[in-house]
Amino acid sequence: METSEYLPIVYVRGFAGGTDGINRVVTDPFYGFNEGSTTVRVGGDGEPLFFQFESPLLRLHLDEGYEIGGPPSTLDTPAAVKPNSIWIHRFYDVSASTWGEKPQAYSLERAADDLFGLIEKLRARSGAPRVHLVAHSMGGLICRCLLQKVLPDKGLDPADWVDKLFTYATPHGGIAFDVGFGLLERLRDLTGIDGADIFGRDRMYQYLTPAAQRGGRPPAGWKPEEMPDDGFPKERVFCLIGTNPENYDVAHGLSSFAVGPKSDGLVQIEKAYVPGARHAFVHRSHSGPYGVVNSEEGYQNLRRFLFGDLQVRVDLLGALPRTDRRISWQAEVRLSIRGLAIVMHEQTADHWCPIQLSLPSSDDTPDTPYPLLTLFLSSSAPRPDQAAGMRYGLHLRLLSVEQTDHTLWFGNHLERVADFDDILIVDMDAGASGLRAAAKWNSGIVGALRDYEPGEDERLADENPEPGVWLANVRLPRTAEPILGPDAHLRLTVTARS
Repeated sequence: METSEYLPIVYVRGFAGGTDGINRVVTDPFYGFNEGSTTVRVGGDGEPLFFQFESPLLRLHLDEGYEIGGPPSTLDTPAAVKPNSIWIHRFYDVSASTWGEKPQAYSLERAADDLFGLIEKLRARSGAPRVHLVAHSMGGLICRCLLQKVLPDKGLDPADWVDKLFTYATPHGGIAFDVGFGLLERLRDLTGIDGADIFGRDRMYQYLTPAAQRGGRPPAGWKPEEMPDDGFPKERVFCLIGTNPENYDVAHGLSSFAVGPKSDGLVQIEKAYVPGARHAFVHRSHSGPYGVVNSEEGYQNLRRFLFGDLQVRVDLLGALPRTDRRISWQAEVRLSIRGLAIVMHEQTADHWCPIQLSLPSSDDTPDTPYPLLTLFLSSSAPRPDQAAGMRYGLHLRLLSVEQTDHTLWFGNHLERVADFDDILIVDMDAGASGLRAAAKWNSGIVGALRDYEPGEDERLADENPEPGVWLANVRLPRTAEPILGPDAHLRLTVTARS
């Protein structure tokens, strides 16, 4: 990638709590974006092997050539800065008592307005037309306040200022609890303890709605997680969703009991994404040593969303689950990409987020899709020592759950054993002659997967006559027919990204 194609990256961190927490944050020059992690896996000799992730900050420098910007005061000079640079939005500095001055009360709206000022300076000093925003937790709400309120209030188009928004574990729908029957939320919003009322519906309405459209209270049916259709394009937003509540407890000494198991320990899964935005599920906690930001899973999704030149959407079509009303069907999906030591996307029943396959209704047709995932790929090998081309494995499992009057029945049940389990191996090559792809189910591959090379009879033909979009359908193996019917298939839709 040429330097002229780069855009500055601005990192916006999450909630720090009261003054003590803010004081700890501001002593870190990078607000936590420099934190890495170490995990352990079993090596080829059966012994523990340490795997180190250096941090998003360092990896963006090593992999993409980004330089680390200086303090915000650097941008107050007339000197030019490089477009391929990373900047930290230090919005908490004015609310810290660390510097011996009286701290200002934290305001999310002021943080969003200051972010606008930072972007203004970056555009002027770098010559870049827009910036990428990368945010953790509350930082994603600051970014959405910028996109949905600050810029519209100034009469500016958000898409002219921000190119892409990537959020880690942001409570787009607010923070709610599984216990207390709403009392904990009301108490938090009434007292505003440590400013935590920003995660309640009323305050979110205030900072996510332009002044010209805002009334006193949120109207009926208003949902904070939804971004307006006529605003910032939702296809330019990516939400990384954590599914591991237990390790948030380990890191913070807190209990996920109040939030519930279907969460990352702080944000419930169903509130961690913007409907219509791109997203991925990873088995990481909200923050801490096992958190989403300082994880290889988070970084690889971030890198491919920002810089990948291909978008691949995978849908399940023609699926009409068996009509036994006592049986519910769930799909599990995992995504692995060649050359990476992690799973890029993991949506499973074990992690409280399977894809529910509904029974046929009068509105269903063979073309009714079940979206499985959207992934981003780079047509160039990420590192010189890795194989050319792009190979990924899509692990699809189908599970049945028998339930009557909200009671599960286990008479014919084998726990964690799927009714269908197979992996679609897809090879893609975006050469000078255009996109070529091949696909085969793992159950039909003889021998080790690393030795498999697709034959000509496994090549996929482009079934879309229109330019700019490549489309192919892949039938499910015959073993899935008794479950989903004979017409069930996966549709791969590939589009080039500018």
